[in-house]
Amino acid sequence: MTSFDTSPQLNVWRALLALAVVFVMLATTGWTALRNHRETTALQASVTAWEHGRVGGRRLPDTGTGPVRLARFFASLTAAQRSALARRYPLAVGNMNGAPVALRYRANRTALATARKQERRRLHDSRLSPAGQQEAAARMHRYEQLLRPGRHVLAFDPDGAGRVAEVFGSLNRADRVSVVVPGSDTDLLTFQRAERGYAAPVGMARALYRAERAARPATRTAVIAWADYTAPSGLGVDAATATLAAQGADRLDALVRALPGRTPVSLFCHSYGSVVCGLAARSLPGRVADVAVAGSPGMRVETAAGLRTPARVWAMRDADDWIQDVPNLEWGGLGHGADPVSAAFGARVLSARGAQGHSGYFAPGTESLANFARIGVGAYRSVDCAGQDDGCRAGLSAAGEAGRA
Repeated sequence: MTSFDTSPQLNVWRALLALAVVFVMLATTGWTALRNHRETTALQASVTAWEHGRVGGRRLPDTGTGPVRLARFFASLTAAQRSALARRYPLAVGNMNGAPVALRYRANRTALATARKQERRRLHDSRLSPAGQQEAAARMHRYEQLLRPGRHVLAFDPDGAGRVAEVFGSLNRADRVSVVVPGSDTDLLTFQRAERGYAAPVGMARALYRAERAARPATRTAVIAWADYTAPSGLGVDAATATLAAQGADRLDALVRALPGRTPVSLFCHSYGSVVCGLAARSLPGRVADVAVAGSPGMRVETAAGLRTPARVWAMRDADDWIQDVPNLEWGGLGHGADPVSAAFGARVLSARGAQGHSGYFAPGTESLANFARIGVGAYRSVDCAGQDDGCRAGLSAAGEAGRA
């Protein structure tokens, strides 16, 4: 681990190196920031229909209304009325922060079933290219997986590369909630993988949920695999800048504010996901007790104090993660700032022993996953620090061990 040197000469060299890296990225991956992303027409159509709808003789509230007011609106309806709204406007209700969790699950099952039918039609469309048919088949298979019994989809948007979030455990009954925020190359098709499964959001969240239950069986936990933001594709300009992270930060803040209850929330942010968490940190509600990052390129600040959050800030990086070779600076909008595992940054630095490469932090049997699980259940004094000292546990009292509301 190296300390963060802020000398002007080193910053100049870092800036030059960053520019060189970016130009290599552009030469090999293209200007990903200039790609034309399709409008989310299906979701927008559902929202527009909702805005013109009525229930029980009264108009439906604006979808931009805060989650507390939307929760009150749904609470004022009968069960039959809520069910009717989920059937009539599945995408709107399924993505509505403030709608009851169980109703969102139901609405998203309806939306997934509709999307599956659409992809089946595309699959047999003779006008579609072989590549298009292959994509249709892959998307149809993903929808079929998400429709399997026992899966709880909290958010779903089929347009473009697709966005999705899934819950493991019960949000309504949880004593603590964990949110896994993944990084680049995360979309509908990479949400779950058969190979290298623990590098995908579903595998990450499942592994964390199981590890939390093993770490403290008496603590009821819920874990969200949150791929409900547009992540960068590849290592182009999108990954080197914070535009998509800023949009993701707004969505992450909205998610946390809409979670039921007042239980503590811990964020586990991987790679570019740590940029999202860094930008969201200052606006997140006080129930966010922990922000933990792994394989981070930076959090768009120079120190943990710069995040302006009362949450505990944790960081880890394994010895062979290639992210350590990315210049830690922000210059002209490129790069993401200081190294979160550097001594100068001021995070609580955790052991990642056993993790391999950039995507191995959630693999079972690793110290990285075990540390995440201990944080997730509030067992702070049980975490293993990086190096030979116990600095990451400094100042953690018995009250801290129990978590905060």
